[in-house]
Amino acid sequence: MTPETHLALHHARAAELHALAAAHRLTSEARRPRALRTRLGWTLVEVGLRLATPKPAALVPQP
Repeated sequence: MTPETHLALHHARAAELHALAAAHRLTSEARRPRALRTRLGWTLVEVGLRLATPKPAALVPQP
């Protein structure tokens, strides 16, 4: 394979990869609200666990 042919194939493949990366970037940016929803969900789980956990009994000194 001549260097010119190899370079042309390399440029074509690089263009394909750049297009795939741009498409992936656009789809991942569209899913950003999910990150906020996930963080809120885990915060609610943490609050629920705190509410559901029984508090330790107060230690009263024995005379």
